[in-house]
Amino acid sequence: MEQLDVVVVGAGVVGLAVARALAVAGREVMVLEKASAIGTGVSSRNSEVVHAGLYYEPGSLKARLCVRGKELLYPFCASRGVEARACGKLVVATNEAQLAGLGVLASKSRANGVPVQRLTAAEAQALEPALRCVAALYSPTTGIVDSHGLMLALQGDLENAGGLVAMDSRVIGGRVATDGAVLQVLSRGQPGVEISARLVVNAASLHAPALARSLMGLDKAHVPPAHFAKGSYYSLQGKSPFSHLIYPAPQDAWLGVHLTLDLGGQAKFGPDLEWLAVQSPEEIDYRVDPARCSGFYEAVRRYWPDLPDGALSPSYSGVRPKIHGSGEPAPDFRIDGAAVHGLKCLVNLFGVESPGLTSALAIGEHVTEMAVAQAF
Repeated sequence: MEQLDVVVVGAGVVGLAVARALAVAGREVMVLEKASAIGTGVSSRNSEVVHAGLYYEPGSLKARLCVRGKELLYPFCASRGVEARACGKLVVATNEAQLAGLGVLASKSRANGVPVQRLTAAEAQALEPALRCVAALYSPTTGIVDSHGLMLALQGDLENAGGLVAMDSRVIGGRVATDGAVLQVLSRGQPGVEISARLVVNAASLHAPALARSLMGLDKAHVPPAHFAKGSYYSLQGKSPFSHLIYPAPQDAWLGVHLTLDLGGQAKFGPDLEWLAVQSPEEIDYRVDPARCSGFYEAVRRYWPDLPDGALSPSYSGVRPKIHGSGEPAPDFRIDGAAVHGLKCLVNLFGVESPGLTSALAIGEHVTEMAVAQAF
């Protein structure tokens, strides 16, 4: 049986960031990834937005880790040649009823230490002439990042620190106890491989609740239900008239159909929100339904009335790893260690959806601190 200090399950951006942080701290780290390449799941199907920290309750993990992650992310990318740009974002109210929501957002931003500026309609349109709104909130530190380049840089740091990533390695079960964990791994099609670790970090995203339930010795009362919320994206044909990201005023736990830009300036719209009636990630259909496009035109024209007919094309979709259902309030990130479930050999990451990409480096710091606190 192979014995290691740390096993991280999942080679998405969060798993790689956690593995990197632990390896840089001097731990022997292996990442187990069921796919044949890094970042092929949730990390490859998002907006690639660097969030500033506007939306999250002050003091929450989402607020603290998003703001800290953003502070770490821009210099990390600059030092490693990863493309990232703080292009800024306008959150727009398109009618008078949404003005109060902008005020709430401004208050949360200030409490989280995030710079924002309230703009009149004229001031917003001076920045973006194609925009229609009654007021806006400007976030100068929101940006975009090459998420795959970021993951390659994280993997590079991990490997330079002596860690490694094992592809085609699916965890199919295991057991956890006070003195460590043993995982059963289907490695490159070969069954029966067992790996022993002093610490297991479950960063399996969509699969995290199912993985936690497969671990004997963990009280299943500490495992939340998994819910899956699909978001589809449509790309804009032709040149974008916008140079900033444009977000509508937020609605409950959803940020609305927003306009984002890639690093080449190409615009895309999304995601929308579609709760899926599936029981496992394997059942997810990632195809973008062209019939949903009409809803995009209606939503976008509230802030860009001149969006031409026929300008949107189906692009791609992603699925958020939710731990709450439709109509329920969105919970905080759950990063559960010994203080929650009593096992110092295990850290479970549940519900790490947006702003998970922005927060990744800070989550790595946080889990490393937890490992020290758990006397690992």
